[in-house]
Amino acid sequence: MIKRILIVCIALQFVGCDELQKIASQLPKTGALTQAQIGAGLRQALDNGIQHQVKKLTAKDGFYRNELVKIVLPKELKAVDSGLRKIGLSKLADEGIKALNRAAEDAVKTATPIFVTAVKDITFNDAKKILLGSDRAATSYLEGKTKSPLYSKFNPVIKKSFGRVGADQIWANLITKYNGIPFVKKVNPDLTDYVTTEALKGVFTMIAVEEKGIRNKVGLRNTDLLRRVFALQDKR
Repeated sequence: MIKRILIVCIALQFVGCDELQKIASQLPKTGALTQAQIGAGLRQALDNGIQHQVKKLTAKDGFYRNELVKIVLPKELKAVDSGLRKIGLSKLADEGIKALNRAAEDAVKTATPIFVTAVKDITFNDAKKILLGSDRAATSYLEGKTKSPLYSKFNPVIKKSFGRVGADQIWANLITKYNGIPFVKKVNPDLTDYVTTEALKGVFTMIAVEEKGIRNKVGLRNTDLLRRVFALQDKR
């Protein structure tokens, strides 16, 4: 480093401004990153999570074939699943589970801009602390700050998706058939609420997958800012 500085000092005596700028640009960059820069880097990581991981959820079987986020039946509906299978309606029961996942896939496709805006608008009160936190610290921060408002926006999207993919009719049929079985306890679950909660959980799970990758694999840091910000984490 000292040798390179000496070279620059000698160069001052012999070269003009243009040449000096070229030499200076080759010197290593120094200076600590600001909270704002670290926050911007964390937002980029979360954006990558949406672009690279959440996008996978919008594909056919994006939820259904992904064991990390697959929506299974809530506790109160497991009796429905078991009851229908006992009377030979296993195929219908399988269609019911698939319909819940289809609704989530459809809704995430429609609601992805909601997550993009949420990430863009989020402010990190202590960006450095989050950067040096756990493998999903930024995702957890985003979830804590946005889960409630996102739910209110996401819920009507899920409701529309139920109708669009036919999940409402499938489950109306399922519940009717189950409630018609003698001596069973009648059910009338709020599936919109359940799928909304599970779909949001799935979205944050996939964003966390990308965050963990960026934290642990230098090759996934695809911008200069990501490389500079997460290099600080590497030194902890």
